[in-house]
Amino acid sequence: MSFSIETRKQEIANLKNEQLDLLIVGGGITGAGVALQASAAGMKTALIDMQDFGAGTSSRSTRLVHGGIRYLKNFDVQVVSDTVKERAVVQHIAPHMTQADPMLLPIYDEKGTTFTMFSVKVAMDLYDHLAGIEGDSPLTRYANYTIDKDEALKREPQLNPENLEGAGVYLDYQNNDSRLVLENIKKAHDEGGVMLSRIKCIEILHDDNGQVKGARVKDLLTGEEFDIKANVVLNAAGPWSDEVRATDSKSSKKSQMRPTKGIHLVVDQSRLSVPQPTYFGSGTDDGRMIFTIPREGKTYFGTTDTDYKGDLENPKVDMSDVDYLLNIINKKYPSAHLTLDDVESSWAGIRPLVAADDEGEEEEVDAVSGASDAGDTSAPSAVSRGSSLTKADDGLITLAGGKLTDYRVMANGAMDMVVDTLSNSFNEDFELKDSAEIKVSGGDFDSDHAEDALDKIAEEGVKVGLSKDEAHEIASLYGSNAHNIFQRAKVLQPAEGLSLAETAALNYSLDEEMTLSPVDYLMRRTYHILFKDDGLGKVAPAVMKEMAKYFDWDDEEVARQQKELDDVINESELVDLKAKVKAGK
Repeated sequence: MSFSIETRKQEIANLKNEQLDLLIVGGGITGAGVALQASAAGMKTALIDMQDFGAGTSSRSTRLVHGGIRYLKNFDVQVVSDTVKERAVVQHIAPHMTQADPMLLPIYDEKGTTFTMFSVKVAMDLYDHLAGIEGDSPLTRYANYTIDKDEALKREPQLNPENLEGAGVYLDYQNNDSRLVLENIKKAHDEGGVMLSRIKCIEILHDDNGQVKGARVKDLLTGEEFDIKANVVLNAAGPWSDEVRATDSKSSKKSQMRPTKGIHLVVDQSRLSVPQPTYFGSGTDDGRMIFTIPREGKTYFGTTDTDYKGDLENPKVDMSDVDYLLNIINKKYPSAHLTLDDVESSWAGIRPLVAADDEGEEEEVDAVSGASDAGDTSAPSAVSRGSSLTKADDGLITLAGGKLTDYRVMANGAMDMVVDTLSNSFNEDFELKDSAEIKVSGGDFDSDHAEDALDKIAEEGVKVGLSKDEAHEIASLYGSNAHNIFQRAKVLQPAEGLSLAETAALNYSLDEEMTLSPVDYLMRRTYHILFKDDGLGKVAPAVMKEMAKYFDWDDEEVARQQKELDDVINESELVDLKAKVKAGK
């Protein structure tokens, strides 16, 4: 089903005259997960986001589906229990973008260490037990184990040998966060949902009894304001949850969120060679853990965790962030000698942590565990990653907090509340489908043999003239939707400055993925800006030119789009920060 600028126009026109069952405000992974379940259940559903889908927190993660083994140290066993089981579920419903990738956890004898060789084995055993990695489970081949210092250094020669005692190895998963959001959104659209980016909620509307009846919204592409009528409104705006609640004149205004900032830096693998995902204590006695992850010939590492009170839409990497990470990385990998100049790209994201119990709400439960575990503490890294599901007196539902890994379980909890509300207040009954069996768009193949299935899909691309590497990259990004791209490659000619593979992928993305700007495509539909800096100078102008033709942009719009793209690339490459350091400011 087409999902483009043209379908957007028609769906907005239809939406103005429709009574929805559910309106979701927020198009990150949480809102996307709810939208898929609601649409699959047959609810008249719409989702709006003021940015591109997943442009906030959900495209700025560590790009892993992991259970958070470090939370066991804080005794967040329930949070870990639910999220660690979800890794396999997410791999099943999104097999083209979620791959098992065992994690190496080096153990150092240092002050403030998160784990010792003894405690890491206990934690890994519990981690595996909670995930069901035991007995006849097909995941048993990934059961955890420990290795000694010599074996750890054999695997990662750049690791600092000083005070290294050994390492643990346990199962976690790599993931493409922004595409996971998008594939949920696309599937929800296929199921009949209306999915709209660049639409901002400006006011929650009420009926004569003071109950929520929809929202006043603004189309940020056209400037038009209009009303969306809905029986239930669900706020899934992540870090913006408080701002959405502020548009509700009858809801509590007490702040619920405690946003914190985390950053990641990307360097070439020739500067820091990490053969497998690695996770270790910061060594700074701050309770933080650091990831180093190999990807597409690059290595990225993070993350920081600091309270944040700035612009939620545009968090930036500060020199203090860079210094913090480089100091840790250069101690753990002393031969790397990384500096700011080695950083090729970066990203900063905001975690939507739930800070404290909200007063004046009718209901409040943890959307994952069923218990409230919100609570403020002094250190950002000590705040629980649990979620909060609340229903205000006027009916506004807010789903906040949590982690990318547990998005489906959070959506389950929210959908139970939505179904109850529609049944009790509107005499509408819906039967939910098993969300663990709803494949996202592109996931229609055997997840138990994902690698073989993707190889077979890629063969079709080779047959239409793409190289083996190009065909495999498209299969991995788009899964079963790669067939659509390969069919386009049969009839298209390469655009100026683009390969046939890139031309076909861009063509598909414009027609089927609601790609509305070069930044959408180069940052979130693909990872050109983050992990393909070497070829960006050639690809970006060509993408801009093709999109200008597709949308029939005039010179003024092209200039606006170019500035936006340049700003995003410069921010990712830390151009201004590097210039300030060079100038001695």
